[in-house]
This record gives sequence, structure tokens and C-alpha cells, in this order.
Amino acid sequence: MRKIVAATAFRIIQLIWLPVGAVGYVLFVVKLVAYSRRSGTSATVLASLYTRWMQHKLGTRRDEPCDRLMGVLPMVPPLGLRLSTTPTLVAHLLTGYVPKIYRYPYAGVPPMQHQSAARTTFYDAALERHIAGIDQLVILGAGFDTRSYRLPAGTHVRCFEVDTPKTQAFKRAMLKQAGVDSTRVTYVPADFAAGDWLKKLVEAGFAPDKPSFFLWESVTMYLDRQAVESTLRMIARTAAGSVVAFDYFSSEIIESRSLYMRYARAMVSATGEPFTFGIDNTPPARKQIAAFLEACGLSLEEQRNFGLETGQKRAMAGFATGIVPSTR
Repeated sequence: MRKIVAATAFRIIQLIWLPVGAVGYVLFVVKLVAYSRRSGTSATVLASLYTRWMQHKLGTRRDEPCDRLMGVLPMVPPLGLRLSTTPTLVAHLLTGYVPKIYRYPYAGVPPMQHQSAARTTFYDAALERHIAGIDQLVILGAGFDTRSYRLPAGTHVRCFEVDTPKTQAFKRAMLKQAGVDSTRVTYVPADFAAGDWLKKLVEAGFAPDKPSFFLWESVTMYLDRQAVESTLRMIARTAAGSVVAFDYFSSEIIESRSLYMRYARAMVSATGEPFTFGIDNTPPARKQIAAFLEACGLSLEEQRNFGLETGQKRAMAGFATGIVPSTR
């Protein structure tokens, strides 16, 4: 009963502050798109950072490097951020309630609208599960990922980040400005479309014969099929026991006419990074992703859906981890 009262009060307060949040949202989006177009840096990298920042502010996932980065990014207008988050943060302050989108895991399958928060939980759990058995952590298409800066002191794992030259240079400048220690990370500028990222990674000191964890968050949907499959096949040539964790859209969602997806496609297209790749999610999705990974030389370890799957209905997206088998 107490939870119901808190949730109801939270929604009422949110509704009262909604006009303020709407103004802030417009300011935020306009500044983000304009800066991305002008600078050539990726705008979509902010999506995951924003979710983690909200989780940090709400106390469900502490991430100090993320909080510091949000405070210095030039594409984030301070007034827009403050106004757009006021309804949620004020309502939380007064009620103690945390909206469902920011407190995964919860019972049941997370809907597509909760994907950005749920996938963070999946990635964190997968990395925690494997970190004792790996020597190297490689963040592919790193964007503003902050996991390398949050590893406990004394962790034996060597960290690499791979991203496009412009986005990576921008991140490094922002990390310095935010006062985040990045000395434990080796940065590798590369483009997945060019197909030479593994060669550049090895040149930077990566040892392909040592077990590694490749974290590839919110990237596949912006690449073409050749780039996705090529990347997975390169990972399959690294040490047995290495792991790749990635999320993906279903091929159906790329053309979905739902209001949510039409809006999402319009937003990413406005930044010059349209959705281009999806995987066949014909039920059962686990069987489809297992076959997809096997064709790339990997074995499926874990598969999770975003959105409900039935005998006739496809899940809208998914998360998976694949392992380099010992016999190839």
C-alpha cells in the first residue's frame, strides 16, 4: 500500500512539473543535435550516459565518472538538463519513489522503452561474471562508457577502448576536463566499417592469445550487416574463452510503424546516425541469435529479450553474450 501511495504521489508531482520538463527537453535536444552536426561527434553516445546519470542521481547505480562527464559536456545545456530532469528528481526527492525504467532488474521482461537501463544491468552482470577469468577488457564503440574508470583499484585487467577518431578525441578531452583518471585505459582510434580495428588493437598492445571480454553496447544497429558479422568473426579468432556482449534490434523493428520507433528513428536520423541493422527475431529468438553467432564462429552463452515474445510475436530487441569455443 505504501508503494502504491508513493508511486501515485510521484506521478502527480511529475505531472505538475511536466511543462517545465518539456521546455528543458526541447532545449536539450536542440543543443545536442546542433552540436553533433557542427562538430561531427556522435550524438547517440549520450543516450546511455544520460540513463546512467539518472540512475546515479536516483541512487540505483552509482557512477561518479558519469556524473562528472555530464557536468562538462558542451552538447549538454545546463539549463536544459536541469529543467528536463526536474519533474523526476523533484518527485523522487519528495516521495522516495524511483520510476521503473531506472530500477531494473524487476520481475518480467523489460519493454523496449526500458532498454537503455536494462541493458546496462545485463552488461554489468556479464562483466562481473567473467572478469575473474579475463586479462583484457575491450570496449568497442566506447562512446562515453565509464566502466574502465570504475574498476576497483588493483584489478589485474588491462583496458582498451575502440572508437572513431573524432568521438574518441572528444571523450578524452572531456575526461581531462572532468578530472577523471584515464591512465589505465589504452585508446585505439578505429572505424568498424574499415574492418581494421583488430589490427590496430594489436598494434596498441592487445594480446589476441589472452582471454578477453569485448563489450559492444548500443552499436550494432548503426552498422551494416557486413561490419557486424566481420567484427564478430574477428572476435572469434581471439583466445578461446573470450566473450563478446552486445545488444541488437530485431530486423522487424527497423521498419516498425509504432509511434515510439518512428520517433526514435527520427531522432537518430537527425543526428546523421540512422538505424541500419537488425537480426531476425522469429520466435524463439534464442534459437535465431544462436545460429547467427554460430555462423560467425561463436557459441551463445546468454540471450535476453527486450519486449515480450510469444509464439507469433517477435521481441523488439535483445541482448546476447557469445563465447569463443575451445574447439574451432
